[in-house]
Amino acid sequence: MFDASEETCWNSDQGSSQWVMLEFPQTVKVSQLQIQFQGGFASQLCTLEGGRKGEELVKISDFYPEDINALQISFHSHWGLGLLSVCATCHSFRTEETMLDKLKITFENSTDFFGRIIVYHLSVLGEKL
Repeated sequence: MFDASEETCWNSDQGSSQWVMLEFPQTVKVSQLQIQFQGGFASQLCTLEGGRKGEELVKISDFYPEDINALQISFHSHWGLGLLSVCATCHSFRTEETMLDKLKITFENSTDFFGRIIVYHLSVLGEKL
């Protein structure tokens, strides 16, 4: 999921509400999330939660990925359509720019009958603070 290899992936157990927790070694300002599911094993609803060290997680946003085997990229309203013109083959969704030390992505409502999720690519882009 993090090695940029098309031959490796992360797959969940079956059942609803699967999640991934990322903990960063220092505070980061997250500006973009990139995710690629295997078609047929995608989440129809994802919830992003984040927080600082020693604090409870706080909901950042929900997003609704498509059930496709293509890279999907978050963008912010102040970016306008520039990102879409740069990546015409990518699919996009909105998220909020946030400062955090940990990020949790909860996958709900899998398109798979058994509730499994398969992620081939996950990147969190931003800057160290």
